[in-house]
Amino acid sequence: MTAAREVLTFDLEGEILAVDARDVREILDLVPVTRVPGARRFVDGLINVRGQIVPLADLRLKFGMSTPPPTVDTRIVVVETRVDGESGAVGLLADRVREVAELSAEAIAATPDIGLRWRPEYLRGIGKRDGELILLIDLENILANAGTRPGRTPEEA
Repeated sequence: MTAAREVLTFDLEGEILAVDARDVREILDLVPVTRVPGARRFVDGLINVRGQIVPLADLRLKFGMSTPPPTVDTRIVVVETRVDGESGAVGLLADRVREVAELSAEAIAATPDIGLRWRPEYLRGIGKRDGELILLIDLENILANAGTRPGRTPEEA
């Protein structure tokens, strides 16, 4: 079990995901993306956020989800996180941003080892709120080794 926490919730292909609200720097409308040849497919773009170059991750690609075209609700959630041991900003594509919600310790359960389409190391827990399940994602583990590694192709996310 973990302590109560404030999270930003967002949709990704019908799932509700959450990141720690303290890590959210800002939420953006879609901006132009510069693709980076040879980068991992799920984090192959860069965006300009107020003069800072920020990698853009499409978690749908990491999780083997479909990638529909953007809609009027599509947003970029810019978060501060650690990637391969270094702190920095990363943009996350979201189908829709929901809200900042507080999850009590009692509403957060440990991640089961089986029965999920998600790898357990990508989740910090599962929250329950208003009859919905919220996946508390572990960005540090998801983004680990996000750069291209020798001997791997960009599609091997």
